[in-house]
Amino acid sequence: MTTMLTGSVVRPGDPGYEEARLNINARFSKYPAAIVFCEHVEDVANAVRWSRKNGYPLRVRSGRHCYEDFTLADGGIVIDVSPMNDVRFDPASGTAVVQTGIRQLSLYEALWREGVTIPGGTCPWVGIAGLTLGGGLGFLSRLLGLACDQLLEVEMVLAGGQVIRANDRQYADLLWASRGGGGGNFGIATSFTFRAHPVSEVAIYRIAWPWGDLPQLLNVWQHWAPSVDERLTPSLVLSASSNDYCSSSGLFLGPERRLRELLAPLLGTGTPLETEIMTVPYLEAMYRFGGLRKEQSQWQMIPERRYRFKNSGGFVYRPLPPQAISTIAAFLDAAPSPLCMIVFEGMGGRLGRIPAHATAFVHRQASFHMQYITQWDDPAADEPHLRWAESIRKALLPYTFGQYVNYPNVFDPDWAHAYYGSNLNALRRIKRKYDPDNVFRFAQSIPPL
Repeated sequence: MTTMLTGSVVRPGDPGYEEARLNINARFSKYPAAIVFCEHVEDVANAVRWSRKNGYPLRVRSGRHCYEDFTLADGGIVIDVSPMNDVRFDPASGTAVVQTGIRQLSLYEALWREGVTIPGGTCPWVGIAGLTLGGGLGFLSRLLGLACDQLLEVEMVLAGGQVIRANDRQYADLLWASRGGGGGNFGIATSFTFRAHPVSEVAIYRIAWPWGDLPQLLNVWQHWAPSVDERLTPSLVLSASSNDYCSSSGLFLGPERRLRELLAPLLGTGTPLETEIMTVPYLEAMYRFGGLRKEQSQWQMIPERRYRFKNSGGFVYRPLPPQAISTIAAFLDAAPSPLCMIVFEGMGGRLGRIPAHATAFVHRQASFHMQYITQWDDPAADEPHLRWAESIRKALLPYTFGQYVNYPNVFDPDWAHAYYGSNLNALRRIKRKYDPDNVFRFAQSIPPL
């Protein structure tokens, strides 16, 4: 058993260190002692043992999209699993074994070649590891549940460097915690086994309205979205007033004609400016929702860039009253940037029929989720944007319950209860069992009981 660092180790002064140390949020700039790019599970285990032996704090990274940069640490060792991105589908069992370094779009493409998919998110660059471990909301959630609801087994490196497989037969409590308990809390996940689902063509839509229709549109959407046909998972984007538009989009696993019927309440609201309803291959729907552009019959991914942002959110269990809708409109009218918005993600359907304690993801009964988003580039503009994002969250607290662990917020002093609710103590017991020395810790890691 080696106690050396293996894999590709990048240290300060090495070529590529500056790029390797950065995550997507340009608000943060940290300087790890080393980034270990792991190609095999043994590299991960070696890095855990070496870091503990030499007294270095550990961080775990996959897709570089942690909102609050919990996956980096000054002077720490970053264990990066992004080189581990293999996907193997077994048609006999209908399962896919997915290494945790892969990003969403690459996973969708690999599974599409087999005629299957899993429910996941929409951002093409997000890593499958963090998405799944925190739950995984997306455009199939109302029909198939969260990404973590299709998770059958996790291969994980524990704090002692041992490699285990958690499933319903062994380490079942660790599998339970991995279904919504958040990334990096209990060990380092190196592969997932998912139940995959056949998919072919889907119907999608996008409707845009003038910004002035916001109050009426939001009220209609919030009563329609949670109870509409569960084959449809809709979203709503309310933009800063300077953009003068609002929009709704969604994916339907059914015929286009039925989608048009289901959209009647939205189409009859306000004065829609644009309506686009079409049937496309599922993979093309992921390209469109992911913001890819089609050029000369080929879909082109827009290069990812670092930018400054602050996002948070809240789950909504009951319809927002008129005063809440007025508050939302007022904040969007006073937004410090055209890139400020609120994204509403539809819930309900199968997602809501799974008991709150069946997995670590506790917010099963919410009608929808609101994500508050603000983006900017100038460091001098940090203060007004951070103030806007946190002010709107606080103003809407009377109408929300809890937060999504995948949209972490360092400004919430009660973050543990907000993320995990009545599942928190069970998660703390599991943390104590598998990581009693709190090796896997960061600003909002689950504390051992």
